[in-house]
Amino acid sequence: MSRKYFGTDGVRGLYGGPVINEAFAARLGFAAASWLPKKGRVLVGRDPRYSGATLEAAVARGLRVGGTEPVSLGVVPTPAVSRAVRTTGAVLGVVITASHNPAADNGIKFFGPGGVKLTDAEELQIEQRLPDGVTGEESPLPALDACTGYVAAMQALLPAGALAGWRVVLDTANGATCATSPVVLRALGAEVIGLGNAPDGRNINAGVGSEHAEQLAARVLATGARLGVAHDGDGDRCVLCDEHGGVLDGDEILTLLAAHALAHGRLAKQTLVVTIQSNLGVDAAIAAAGGRVLRTAVGDRYVIERMLAEGATLGGESSGHIICSEISPTGDGLVAALKVMEVMRATGRPLSELRRALKKFPQITSALTVRAKKSLESLPAVRAAIRALEKELGARGRVLVRYSGTEPKLRLLVEGPTDGAIRSGLARLEAAVRAELEVV
Repeated sequence: MSRKYFGTDGVRGLYGGPVINEAFAARLGFAAASWLPKKGRVLVGRDPRYSGATLEAAVARGLRVGGTEPVSLGVVPTPAVSRAVRTTGAVLGVVITASHNPAADNGIKFFGPGGVKLTDAEELQIEQRLPDGVTGEESPLPALDACTGYVAAMQALLPAGALAGWRVVLDTANGATCATSPVVLRALGAEVIGLGNAPDGRNINAGVGSEHAEQLAARVLATGARLGVAHDGDGDRCVLCDEHGGVLDGDEILTLLAAHALAHGRLAKQTLVVTIQSNLGVDAAIAAAGGRVLRTAVGDRYVIERMLAEGATLGGESSGHIICSEISPTGDGLVAALKVMEVMRATGRPLSELRRALKKFPQITSALTVRAKKSLESLPAVRAAIRALEKELGARGRVLVRYSGTEPKLRLLVEGPTDGAIRSGLARLEAAVRAELEVV
């Protein structure tokens, strides 16, 4: 049986729609509470989007009626919720966020004991416990400070004064990291130039953050910064910018971290875990450095599950979810940035040089918004176009066609030997999609 509401990263959608509303949030809170084998304290955090406070109150109502003790962490990065669950022994963590999505969206995701995201099977079990409704009144939540401990832990990742003399442009996406990441970098001695640091509830991810690195690159060049760092709205992603204005995605960050660790005998199991979305150049670079790459389905929690199974400690996604599991069992944009800065300090090399660890295969992507997510198996023209292109590319490339787990989009990816080949291939795929799906 497949899940109806949960996607690759929790339940997500337009606020006020059929799923993301206060009534459903209360039902989901109750279902999660009833699923728990042991009742106790549940920590609830959120990003600063305008719908967060009322959804938090609704989730808490369901949790309370279900027999647990909800506690508010307020506005806090997603990885700080994971850490708070681990350090306080809470039975569950809840984050109300739509991550990199626009302010009109919101979502709900969970961390189990130990601060690890729930599995598909666990999310299905919660869905199966959804009640028709939840009675009971809302009441003020007790509060817990999760930011102070998180900031202290992040600051301890580098020596005192490690970033003295560094100028860093930091884009916090008008999101949950506005009160954490700049504090950490400044405490380590950096001069921080802020972007996306004035959240008003409706400007989260609006032209800023990891999905919109143009301003970051321009500000790095204008200020002569050593690097730029961009988070998404809830802080579990990291995109970087080198001193020349070149933007690094998750594949480049993962490759430089893994290559450095391999060179010093510190990559656990000599293994890097990525998703099927990552560029084939990652495999080539890590193999050349003496390591191996394992791939999973798209979604950072699938990466984490494989890392745990293999004993690996480094993994992530091209989108910028970077998991350093010796520090945190979930993606953390600030951890990723600090680990890269650690490599820069250790090698004395600028980011523009370190990024050369990865030579990407030519790749092109497209995201088509669709009216309905029809099964790909029911689309013969799309399947035929995929097979033809895969045969044409052979071992020199690959094709990936999948639906987004968080948005009504069909994502297309083509890698190949030349720009011309992949552009032509993508155009044929898009034409096949438009012939069989309603693209809006």
